Amino acid sequence: MNCFVIAGMIGGWELIAIVAIVLLIFGGRKIPELMRGLGKGVGEFKKGMKEDQEEMKKENEENKE
Repeated sequence: MNCFVIAGMIGGWELIAIVAIVLLIFGGRKIPELMRGLGKGVGEFKKGMKEDQEEMKKENEENKE
């Protein structure tokens, strides 16, 4: 939900400026590598969250017994 709020605050020109700055800093060849790294990071985060939820379920079941 926060993603939608932020996207609503950023206009078209601001988005173009951000993309231009990223291209100037990293260059066109580095961006795919950065996006892959970001995707892997998000995947690891989701995996960690899932493991935590499973552990909490196990603890709750043990406490009920």
